[in-house]
Amino acid sequence: MTIAAIIFVLFMIVVAAITFFLLKRAIKMAFRAVIVALILLIAIVGGVSLWMFGTDKTSEKPPATIRKSR
Repeated sequence: MTIAAIIFVLFMIVVAAITFFLLKRAIKMAFRAVIVALILLIAIVGGVSLWMFGTDKTSEKPPATIRKSR
């Protein structure tokens, strides 16, 4: 899930950059900064939640021993 968290954060950063440049002439700088900050906040919260809650707890157990039959 670590890879999914990284990909999600990178995707949201790209979305924030595209949004910032598309809104260049439409609205003032302060509103653009607020919109981009909200998108980046969503990216950080989503990435951390994927990283924290998406980890697989079963991989911490050692493998079971296999006995050979006669």
